[in-house]
This record gives sequence, structure tokens and C-alpha cells, in this order.
Amino acid sequence: MKKVILSAVVVMGMTSCNTVKSMDTSSIANAATLLSSLSSNSTVQQISSLFTLLDTNKDEAISSTEAIGSVAENFNVLDADNNSSLNLSELTGLLGLLK
Repeated sequence: MKKVILSAVVVMGMTSCNTVKSMDTSSIANAATLLSSLSSNSTVQQISSLFTLLDTNKDEAISSTEAIGSVAENFNVLDADNNSSLNLSELTGLLGLLK
């Protein structure tokens, strides 16, 4: 329940930011919901879906401004090549952090 409430707070906070107003807030809400449901039993397919939802500008990378929740909190850990963005392979590392 805490994750759902936290996700809702994150989405509401993000929708009030000027940089997010041009983003599809339904994608952000869906990403927050999916992110809150991830566990150590999650699949690569779920991470792939999360990647698609977070990649709001469709550049095949997640920047720190596109990251939310535990992705944002662990961004520097997940960014294995230190290029300030996450590719799908790096985001898959989130599964290891959920264990």
C-alpha cells in the first residue's frame, strides 16, 4: 500500500513540474504503477515495459529527468557506463536491486 501511495505522490508532484507538463502523464502514471508492482520475481519483459513507459522522448535511453521512484533513487548505481542515461540492459539491473 505504501508503494501505491508513494507512486501517486510522485506522479502528482511530477505533473506539477514545468518540465513534465509536456510529457504524457498517463505514461508516467502507468510507469509508477508498474514500478510499484515490481519484485524480485519480476521479469525482463516487465522491465522492458517500464523502459518504454519511462522513455518519454523515445530516444532509447532514460535520462535522470525521466527516471522516477527506485529508478531515480538508484540511477547512478544502474548507470554502469556513467553516460548519464540508462539503456534497457542497465535498467534490467533493477531486478538485482529488488532481491
